Amino acid sequence: MDQDTSDRETGHEDHASCEPPRVHHPIAPDHRVLPLPARLVLMAVALLCVALGLIGVVVPGMPTTVFILMAAWAAARSSPRLSRWLYAHRLFGPVLLNWERGGFVARRVKWIASGTMALSGVIVCLTVASPWGRGGALLSMALVSAWLWCRPEPPA
Repeated sequence: MDQDTSDRETGHEDHASCEPPRVHHPIAPDHRVLPLPARLVLMAVALLCVALGLIGVVVPGMPTTVFILMAAWAAARSSPRLSRWLYAHRLFGPVLLNWERGGFVARRVKWIASGTMALSGVIVCLTVASPWGRGGALLSMALVSAWLWCRPEPPA
């Protein structure tokens, strides 16, 4: 029996282990009440979103934060281990905790996202032939940027 199974059955958390402490998700449903097929689908969604988020770290125009938020949502409902890993991750953990604590987005994240969108906008203008395609992409990035800068910053 693996550690996650024994923890689920006993409700006991071993704080002496090397794993990071469990993160409580008060609004997420208990993953144990979901049928196994649903948990497997959500686990696949979570892993796909993590992969897309990791790609977004290095590919301009590919979002990272939205995929990591979706991964955290799916992992909270399907895999306590993946959920703990996401919240303990040095890059993703602070973003998830800020979002969970009030939809906060750090100023550094706003600048990085805005810079990436600006670079992506230049690439779109240079490579997309369709005026509608260019306009749609630029409008989407402008709206996301405006929304992002309207998000509150975490308290100091």
